[in-house]
Amino acid sequence: MTITGIDSTGQGAGGNVLPPSSAVTADDLDAELIALETEVAAAPISVIPADRTVVEAEPDTAPQRRWWRSLTWRDVLAITTFIGVALFIVSPLWLNLDHELRDDPQDHAFFEWMLAHGARVVTDGVYPFFSDRMNYPDGVNMMANTSVLAVSLPMTPITALFGPHVAFNAFLTLALAFTGISWYLVLSRQFVTSRLAAWVGALFAAFAPSMISHAGGHPNIVSQFLVPLIIWRTLALRTPGRAVRNGLILAGLLVWQAFINLEILFMTAVGLGVFCAVLAVVRRDRSEVVAFLRALGVTAAATLAVLAYPLYVQFFGPQSYEGLSPMVRNFGADLGSFTAYAQRSIAGNSLTAARLAQNPAEENAFFGWGLVILFFGLVVWMRRSAAVLTLAGLALFFGAMSLGPRVQVNGVPTEVSGLWALLHSVPVLNSAVPTRWAMAIAPMIAIVLALGIQRASHLMKVQPSTRGPVRAAMITALAMALVPLAPTPLRTAHMEPVPEFVTSGAWRQYVDDNHTLVTLPLPDSTYPDPMRWSAYTGHDMRIASAYALLPNRNPLDPDDKTALFAPPWRPTSGLMTSIRQGNPIPEITATRREMTLADLRFWQAGAIVLTPQERDMEMLRTMTKLLGFQPTWTGGAWVWDVRELVDDPQAKLG
Repeated sequence: MTITGIDSTGQGAGGNVLPPSSAVTADDLDAELIALETEVAAAPISVIPADRTVVEAEPDTAPQRRWWRSLTWRDVLAITTFIGVALFIVSPLWLNLDHELRDDPQDHAFFEWMLAHGARVVTDGVYPFFSDRMNYPDGVNMMANTSVLAVSLPMTPITALFGPHVAFNAFLTLALAFTGISWYLVLSRQFVTSRLAAWVGALFAAFAPSMISHAGGHPNIVSQFLVPLIIWRTLALRTPGRAVRNGLILAGLLVWQAFINLEILFMTAVGLGVFCAVLAVVRRDRSEVVAFLRALGVTAAATLAVLAYPLYVQFFGPQSYEGLSPMVRNFGADLGSFTAYAQRSIAGNSLTAARLAQNPAEENAFFGWGLVILFFGLVVWMRRSAAVLTLAGLALFFGAMSLGPRVQVNGVPTEVSGLWALLHSVPVLNSAVPTRWAMAIAPMIAIVLALGIQRASHLMKVQPSTRGPVRAAMITALAMALVPLAPTPLRTAHMEPVPEFVTSGAWRQYVDDNHTLVTLPLPDSTYPDPMRWSAYTGHDMRIASAYALLPNRNPLDPDDKTALFAPPWRPTSGLMTSIRQGNPIPEITATRREMTLADLRFWQAGAIVLTPQERDMEMLRTMTKLLGFQPTWTGGAWVWDVRELVDDPQAKLG
């Protein structure tokens, strides 16, 4: 499927050779992406893929070389830049191994825990789709959360040898680097012939402001290295005579992506579905449609066969839920953010970005005025291409979806309802965060950028007299649009070390198959450290409570099964969280002691642990009054041994 053409230097790209100008032009979908009709007077250039042209002329020719054997020095240099930029962005974590992500420490700890889970699946053969290693006894539905099994399983050697903290750094770095490399290889081999065009497009796709924003805590979302492959193999479904082969290849990619992040897969599927439907109507090639649908049927059957059980667990298994909370479903992109700059862009302003986004990890629509103008300028310039116009329409559609149920402009809510207001309660869609639809615009912009640079390169070749002005205009436009968006390194903060109580193994005398560890406060979005302790032990240490997506269990509304980011409220966990937040300590009564004992028995607590932290003395005094005895100082932590209280049904507090 390699496209023939000339790169920006005028040399053949990757060893491809332009067919003679008299070759018959093919009405091919690749042509819609690369042969953007110019208005200059020039001999027509064939857009028939090189392998197809050669096959017509020489049926017995040797097969085309594999892509890794056709790498040029330009390819190696481009790949090196993606690795270099990824390392630059993640460098604060590598240079300070005692640091964590400052903007999203809870998700940092969460994914370390998930990496430890994947390693345990490999080493101990545990069930991959559910775990009781946190939030005991209810456990966590791993499919209903982002378990990243497609990453955590192959990364088991790194996790086992260096620990989940280092494994997280490697995960995030490789996610960014591989996404850039994948986009570059697909763009340069399938959609454009200019290596420069492919490089610029891939740079933006991998390091767009939304990607850097999510790199601050969501490595699953920045792991988009399969997206360009899925796009390529979806377009390849129209090839006649290869329905089974092409269908199975695409199915494998879809299954792989499903175990990284279903949200990215869903948005990719929506975009590709609309794109292919529009191009099918425009092209009106019945044979292509038949071949496409036949291969798509193979893809659907194979994908469903593999994912049927995991998806059943996700939607109907233990600890499954029905959509996100209304608060999260209302997270829409501010209309003013589309022309603003994100915090981690060199032109960004933290105060402005904070006003336009829910949090630093959700800056999905920050493209800046320069890129917005360039994008629509390129669309107008290449308006004769149905593919480009469809991409522009998709960008507008996804932008409208991202605004949420109520449109906001520069931080001010309006009375205008967004498109999402009609969709946010629809099953499946009710589990999506609307602002993230804007994130899917970045790949569309990347493709249009690559096609625009490709066309400018072609224009300079066919009209040498325009080379100077075109080159100056291209460099100026790209610089004004992309330089302000250049990313800066992630922000980190000192991480509380795993206490000696855990690292020394002292916890093992309290926690076994019948007992768990209860921390003060219990782990949640404001205190995720215990999850990191559990990950450090390879999940041998089972903990109560969790920071995860868990079903609501509101006794006042039994039908409410929306997701919470913590287990349902319990008296003891609520009390300790309230104290840590600075609220006064309530009176310790017999009723409160009874509730505390009931909670400890529900969690099957073996020990209660409190490490030095903010408001630790208040929590220490409160728990001591509740239990009626003092803790022991062990391995940098106060420890209450509560096994006898929990195991003896006649025991009482007081």
